[in-house]
Amino acid sequence: MDLSLVIPLYNEAESLPELHRWIRRVCEANGLSYEILFVDDGSTDSSWKVLQALKTEDASVRAIRFRRNYGKSAALNAAFESARGEVVITMDADLQDSPDEIPDLVKMIRVDGFDLVSGWKKVRHDPLSKTIPTRFYNWATRCMSGIRLHDFNCGLKAYRLDVVKSIEVIGEMHRYIPVMAKKEGFSRIGEKVVEHRARKYGKSKFGFERFINGFLDLLTISFLSRFGKKPMHFFGSIGMLMFFVGFGSAAWIGLNKLWHVYISHTLAERVTDKASFYIALTGMVLGTLLFLAGFLGELIVRNGPRRDPYRISETL
Repeated sequence: MDLSLVIPLYNEAESLPELHRWIRRVCEANGLSYEILFVDDGSTDSSWKVLQALKTEDASVRAIRFRRNYGKSAALNAAFESARGEVVITMDADLQDSPDEIPDLVKMIRVDGFDLVSGWKKVRHDPLSKTIPTRFYNWATRCMSGIRLHDFNCGLKAYRLDVVKSIEVIGEMHRYIPVMAKKEGFSRIGEKVVEHRARKYGKSKFGFERFINGFLDLLTISFLSRFGKKPMHFFGSIGMLMFFVGFGSAAWIGLNKLWHVYISHTLAERVTDKASFYIALTGMVLGTLLFLAGFLGELIVRNGPRRDPYRISETL
C-alpha cells in the first residue's frame, strides 16, 4: 500500500464527507493505493455515524473511536500503530489542510528521500491572537531543538512508515513529533509550504491554553531528549556544583575565622552570625539532595520496564 492518511477528529461531522471525497479524488487521480484512517476522539456530535456511512461506501476507510476525548496525541498514536502504508500523512479534519498537497508530500518521502516532511502554513487565515504566539512558540522550538522548521504545529505532515512505528506520542507531544523523530535517528527532516484554508465548518477546538501547555511540553521533550536515559548527568552535575560551591564557601568562612583567632589575634564575627554560612550550608544540602535524585533516577531508569535505547535500521 502506498499511503495511509491519518485524520484525528473531534466533532467534525459536517466536514467529513467533503474531505473524504476530496482525498479519494486526489489519490485516484495520482494512482495511489491508500487507506484513510479516521480517529474519532470522543466526538459528541454525529461524527461516528458519518464515518460508519463512509465505511459502507468506501472500503479504504478505517475508523477508530475513543470512549472519551483523550486529545490529539492519543489519536495520532493509535492511528500510527494501525497504519500500513509506505508513506503516512497526517492532516486535520476541518478542511483547513488541502488534500491537493498529498502527491507532492508523497514524492518528497519516496523520491527525495526525506524521513519526515512538515507543512509550513506560510500564509495563515488566523487572527493575530493566534499567529503572534505561534511565531514565538516556533522560534523557541527551533532554538531548543536545533531543527530548522517554521511551523512545528502544522497538522499536515508526511512520514516514512518506520518513523511512526519508532515513536510514541503521549500527553500533548504531537507538536514535537519532529523532535522525537530526530531523537530516534531520523535526521532527514524537510519542509514544504502548504496552503492554509479558512475554516469552513464549526470552530476551533483549541484555546489559548495550548500555547502555555505547548511551551511546558517543549521543556519536557527537551529534557527527556537529553537526559531521559541519563538523569545523573543533569541532577548530578548541578548537585556537585552546588555542593562544592557551598563547601568552598564554608571552608573559606572557617579559614577566615581561624586566621583572625590564631594568626592576627583579632576579634572576628562568629561563624553562626554570618548569613553567608547558612547560604553555604544550604548549598551543600541541596547539592547532596540533587545528587541523590540523580542516583535514584538512574536506578529507576535501569530497573524500570525495558525500552530499547536504540533502533536497528536494517540487517543482512
